[in-house]
Amino acid sequence: MEVQVLSAALMKGIVYVLFSLKDKRTYVGSTDNLERRFNEHSNGEVNSTKNRLPLKIVYFEETENLDSARKKEHYYKTCAGRKKLKVILSKII
Repeated sequence: MEVQVLSAALMKGIVYVLFSLKDKRTYVGSTDNLERRFNEHSNGEVNSTKNRLPLKIVYFEETENLDSARKKEHYYKTCAGRKKLKVILSKII
């Protein structure tokens, strides 16, 4: 039996934006499993969001792999990326 190990560069990636109903701010993250990661956020297991509950997913986009999702997350945290995300989210929030 052959076991294959998938590297982060080969796994599907997701960039997501959470909105805090408590402080009305957003959080940008990336993952390979959005349902699992959102449950971790909702259960207070993520330091960055545990004091900002409740949260809701307001935006996500699938990428080719986890590496590209992390790069997109990093971009959305830059000045230019925040501006682009603000335009995207203005239609949602």
